[in-house]
Amino acid sequence: MSAHSRIKMIAAPEHLGLDSRNEFRKAAVTLLEQLPEGDGRLVIDLGATRKVDSAGLGALMLIQRRAAERRQAVVLRNASDELRYLLVLTKLDDLFELESTAA
Repeated sequence: MSAHSRIKMIAAPEHLGLDSRNEFRKAAVTLLEQLPEGDGRLVIDLGATRKVDSAGLGALMLIQRRAAERRQAVVLRNASDELRYLLVLTKLDDLFELESTAA
């Protein structure tokens, strides 16, 4: 299987929160299920995301939990300094791979 087929990408909405969390989570989980179990990576591009509230953080956690169940990785790309700080503050930073720029 090619490296490309083991990676799926999704862009997070500008405001990842109460109104957008369910749709975003469902789309991300659908992508996880398209990846090979035990070897997939879901890249979430947060470059256009300006705000993440507690509901959005919860959605990221649920996505990560589903990925962990399938032995897959979740990569947060272009996370803002604010979100990175929030992840550290809530001790969730170890759950995700963080990328500063497009790889």
